[in-house]
Amino acid sequence: MSERLFGTDGVRGIANQDLTPDLCSRLAFAAAHTLFAQKPEQQKVLIGHDTRISADMLEAALVAGFTSAGVDVYLVGVVPTPGIAWLTTAYECEMGVVISASHNAFEHNGIKIFNHEGYKLPDAVEDEIAAHLDLYHTYKVKPLGASLGRVFRLSQAADKYRRHLQEQFDLDLSGLKIALDTANGAAYALAPQIFADLGADLTILANQPDGLNINAHCGSTHVQDLARRVLDQGLDLGLAFDGDADRLIAVDDQGQVLDGDIMLSIFAKDLLDQGKLVGDALVVTVMSNLGVTRMAEREGIKLVKTQVGDRYVLEEMLKNGYILGGEQSGHMIFLDHSTTGDGILSALKLLQVRQRTGRPLSDLRQVVDIYPQVLLNVEVDNALKAQVMADPDVQRACSRVEESLGQEGRLLLRPSGTEAKIRIMLEGKDKDQIRELADSIARLITARFSY
Repeated sequence: MSERLFGTDGVRGIANQDLTPDLCSRLAFAAAHTLFAQKPEQQKVLIGHDTRISADMLEAALVAGFTSAGVDVYLVGVVPTPGIAWLTTAYECEMGVVISASHNAFEHNGIKIFNHEGYKLPDAVEDEIAAHLDLYHTYKVKPLGASLGRVFRLSQAADKYRRHLQEQFDLDLSGLKIALDTANGAAYALAPQIFADLGADLTILANQPDGLNINAHCGSTHVQDLARRVLDQGLDLGLAFDGDADRLIAVDDQGQVLDGDIMLSIFAKDLLDQGKLVGDALVVTVMSNLGVTRMAEREGIKLVKTQVGDRYVLEEMLKNGYILGGEQSGHMIFLDHSTTGDGILSALKLLQVRQRTGRPLSDLRQVVDIYPQVLLNVEVDNALKAQVMADPDVQRACSRVEESLGQEGRLLLRPSGTEAKIRIMLEGKDKDQIRELADSIARLITARFSY
């Protein structure tokens, strides 16, 4: 795990190795103390998870930690991450917790925490929780007897969230042929029901979770099979979610992939045309494609960039009242609908634009010209990430690459906030050139720092 306990998207690690039951129990006790220390009355925490085999183990540990702190726990089972955020407020809980590692492989897992309003916690609060990790062993006055927390199961929670999503949109998808890839994850039951209820003719992929197959060659990070299915069956579009369903990647009627940058461009232009884009602004991260910058310049859209991580996109949106933002990965936030990224909601919004304009996705995507991009990951020990970024040889190599790209491309080198990796991103008009340049930086880092 990283030196900071909380990364850009919660506490992450390999279940039962980095993310252990002991850590989760202490984390829950520390979170309860940090958030509820000034509230003597009984507090409520809502917990949900995706389909990973380790979810039950970690849920039990969190339950032990919270109830030992005198907190009541409400369990909702398999529900997408954005569903936990919304249900936390709907059931008037003081905290919501998601057990998920999003798009990562099944052996990984993570803990994300939402406050009572459905927003992720600020960095400072997360760091305070981390500072109290050993509190259970040192706290002298623990709840006893009737003061211990209790556990309740909310069997109708997922259905309550489903109705909430459906009620926000007036959509008739009758006759629309859609391929749906649920990544064997948290949306495996919910998403097909939602789109079927709206009348869509569905072809469903990867909706048979077994605890081990979440994100396995499927979902938003592996859309090749989805694209082939759309083409082979002559479907109108494809929709792919990640393991916890807070991301969406789409496929148009010609089998071409629409990532977050393309969809955000579609949404921004659509809202701008309707006069509904608050501040004429779109919030993205520094990873956003150079094509989005060019689109914004052409359309008169104010492009606001943040550091990588949806939490920072959200902070910028809340600070200035903007309603649209997101990441290239397909994590998109519609602040007038949700407090966090929601893959199913994003899909419904995309279908709403398609229905209103009468234009297929292959036409709508023409709003932006995406530059070729190469993304490479180099495995580096977490403790060495800062050294990599400060290394003179690495910095000189990056300067040479930037000089060769000039104004027709860019380089972004950054440490991952969720994995033991350095991420290399290059953009430019010549795919072969940027691939060669990215490889040269990766080889240098590997030779000097990789394990």
